[in-house]
Amino acid sequence: MKHASLSIANPAPLMTSLRHKIALAAAVLGGLLLVVVWASGQAPAAWWLLFLSLSLFGLGLGLYVKETYFGQPAGVRHHLLWFKSITARGVWAWVLGVLFTGFYVCLYWFPQYLQGLIRLFDPLSRVFRNTAADQWFVYGSLYTLALLYMGVRFIAKYRYNRYQVIRTISVMFFQFGFAWMLPGLLLRLQQPELYFTYFWPLNYFYGTPNAHDYFTGTGNLGTFFFFFGLVMFFVASPILTYFYGKRWYCSWVCGCGGLAETAGDPFRHLSDKSLGAWKLERWMIHSVLVFVTVTTALLWINAFNGRFLFGGASETLYKTYAFLVGSVFSGVVGVGFYPLLGSRVWCRFGCPMAAWLGIWQKKKSKFRITVNGGQCISCGNCSSFCEMGIDVRQYAQRGQDVVRASCVGCGLCAAVCPRGVLRLENAAEDVGQRAQSVRNGGE
Repeated sequence: MKHASLSIANPAPLMTSLRHKIALAAAVLGGLLLVVVWASGQAPAAWWLLFLSLSLFGLGLGLYVKETYFGQPAGVRHHLLWFKSITARGVWAWVLGVLFTGFYVCLYWFPQYLQGLIRLFDPLSRVFRNTAADQWFVYGSLYTLALLYMGVRFIAKYRYNRYQVIRTISVMFFQFGFAWMLPGLLLRLQQPELYFTYFWPLNYFYGTPNAHDYFTGTGNLGTFFFFFGLVMFFVASPILTYFYGKRWYCSWVCGCGGLAETAGDPFRHLSDKSLGAWKLERWMIHSVLVFVTVTTALLWINAFNGRFLFGGASETLYKTYAFLVGSVFSGVVGVGFYPLLGSRVWCRFGCPMAAWLGIWQKKKSKFRITVNGGQCISCGNCSSFCEMGIDVRQYAQRGQDVVRASCVGCGLCAAVCPRGVLRLENAAEDVGQRAQSVRNGGE
């Protein structure tokens, strides 16, 4: 099928059709019901209100996606992004950013102001998990729904690219099945609420002595889960990254990356591509990895010596990390600032798991983005679509393979290249062997 032009001479259709307007009205009405319940602090007829609001939003979004993408030729359209308020850090972007940030502030520190939403989700929680809803169940449910709804939009937008479709289905599956459904079912079966797609250090609690005591005290499943997380970090992650790069986790499994890819897709072009941002990124993300490693090590030292050596210092460090990194950075800034800083701020500057995988990808991995530099026309599509702030065009112009610790292998740079310059590949030799070969004068 012939792809549509990417130039602004062929702009995206304006939302003028009646079906577009009906879709928008339905989605806004569904969201408005949630806001009204949130503001009122009560949820009469919770089952019906929840079903109605989520159905209206889903149907509205589905109709909008069908009208916007399936009536047009296949191809990526990123027209006028810097001319729209919501995608160019305009007024509507700031409004949306404040709303996202306000929700996270209430979620972490003022859950009493979420009582209306909690009551709305309470019947679902009791049927599904056999326990009352709390703010974390509400958050997990809304998070999963956002990823699923916007995942459908993402698939429709990039449907011509098989890789994008498969990896989006994968991250939707892991978020719904392993990060939402399985923990709830385990809780209903009176087992610990286990999240098999998150492990230390991304979940900083899972590697601590308290986590060990809790999980091993719940029986064989909890004990397996604790050591499963350690094996995934120390053994499986390096092996998988060696063969596939960090994309096996950051673009195929992780819910943080999944939300960034789907709900954050309209803002991916906002990532800072400057050299200064790259330097800051390397300092920050590795500092967070060191921070969580030192904190966890001190907790274990205290556990073994009866708090004799460091006293309460390790607990203070743990609480500081939990507040600054676990709440403010990963939640408030990481998601709340999508419309202002781009969709992968947390993944790029703060995620310790991404830092660990990035070290292996940079030093010992077969994965890279190969470049056919002779075909590059310097259009800049690849750099615009890179949510990790990599100026891919600079690599393409030099004919240099893209081997960066921050690259999550999303493949959008290759998908939007009009000349087929970029390819996601696993080379015959890893990056360390290739560097040694170049130093020795080999090919």
